[in-house]
Amino acid sequence: MKISDALTGVSSLFLDTAPVIYFVERNPRFVDFVDPIFERLEADITPVASPITLSECLVGALRLELVDLEQAFVDVLLNNEVVFVKIEAAIARAAARIRVRYNLQLPDALQIASALTAGCEAFLTNDEALKRVTELRILVVSELVL
Repeated sequence: MKISDALTGVSSLFLDTAPVIYFVERNPRFVDFVDPIFERLEADITPVASPITLSECLVGALRLELVDLEQAFVDVLLNNEVVFVKIEAAIARAAARIRVRYNLQLPDALQIASALTAGCEAFLTNDEALKRVTELRILVVSELVL
């Protein structure tokens, strides 16, 4: 699917971990696909993320003790444009229902529940297993075309 078509009608986009890593680390295989999306985030789409996105993004930088990379993730995810969803009891309950319905791992169910609670129309990921979710549009980076 073309990126422009995938983002049609999307005013709020949830950012799963992999696309943020591709963007910040400039992954040569995927950066050309995530850059146009992140440009739209600065212009006309509200980015949404959760503590899970931030935590998962930081793991590699922390393991390698790359302070600048750690800060780059913090800068991208904790800036004023990103809506940062706090995971509270209502999201935990919704995640449990989503986990049961779609047989997802708990972190994925929490991410989907966070996106739904925040009112996102779409969820940007590179996890094809999440395409089972029908409550919002799942955009898989590896399936996008320019």
